[in-house]
Amino acid sequence: MVMITQDKIKYAEELSTSISYLENLGYSNIKADLEGYETPKSYHKIGSDIDVTPDIVAEKEGRKHIFDLSLKSEKPRLLKSKWLFLNTLSKIKSYRFRLITMKGHYKFTNETVDAINLDTVKLVKI
Repeated sequence: MVMITQDKIKYAEELSTSISYLENLGYSNIKADLEGYETPKSYHKIGSDIDVTPDIVAEKEGRKHIFDLSLKSEKPRLLKSKWLFLNTLSKIKSYRFRLITMKGHYKFTNETVDAINLDTVKLVKI
């Protein structure tokens, strides 16, 4: 469940754009599930065959940030559970969790975030 696999192929360009955007903001040590980058650490859900991998992990000012692309998905339920997990992980480890969204996906992102009460997560709009 990296991004969701069929979505991952479709949104490789958006992932690449997001990485460039973060590099321009001064993020370093960027890991992403994209050719040319080290893949971020995956977390396995015990008792299932689900692995959760953040779309992008980067560092800035000594703090780790986890970014997930918020793009319209065929499987919003999987996306919701992924975001809840990444948000909880971020709180436990004192990371920062952000959602990256793009024009045409704002409404989907806002509705999904509202549905799971994830109001504390900041959106990065590209």
